[in-house]
Amino acid sequence: MLRWIAKFIFRVSGWETVGEIPHLDKAVFVAAPHTSNWDGFWLLVYKLTLGVEVRFLAKDTLFWWPLGNVLKALGAMPIDREDSNSTVAQLVQNFATADTLFLALAPEGTRQWTPHWKSGFYRIAKAADVPIVLAYIDFGKKQLGVGPTLPDGRSMEEDLATIRAFYAGVRGKHPELQGPVAFPPQ
Repeated sequence: MLRWIAKFIFRVSGWETVGEIPHLDKAVFVAAPHTSNWDGFWLLVYKLTLGVEVRFLAKDTLFWWPLGNVLKALGAMPIDREDSNSTVAQLVQNFATADTLFLALAPEGTRQWTPHWKSGFYRIAKAADVPIVLAYIDFGKKQLGVGPTLPDGRSMEEDLATIRAFYAGVRGKHPELQGPVAFPPQ
């Protein structure tokens, strides 16, 4: 029933899906840009339309009854954002123990402008030895889609160049809040 409703919402709203979910058992999906609360709504509609089980992180403070049950049913995993190192370790462990796991992460970490992306998605994927898949929401074209999977064995700089090029033409709901595709200085 939810899948039918999601497809109906897509059809009447004029949005379209682009690309295909890769044939993988595990992956980190980069979900960008993230400039509005509407991003989450449209990504849930997209996930339900395709019928794919993609997990995502949500602030642990949202997991009160009954919202917490609804969020978990939609694929949300509660996260305490205060301790990012613990988060990476927990998610790497989740990948290690799961037979299948698609995890979508918004690398900006917020809907506000930031001078760089958070590197957690990259650290999680590398530590868990799972592919990184680029996914997007483009309000300018009214498209939600899946792009390339980053090749193995490349440097962080090469991966960032590919990511930057891929997202260069993608427009969030509030483009002025899209920060540069870069990691914080180390």
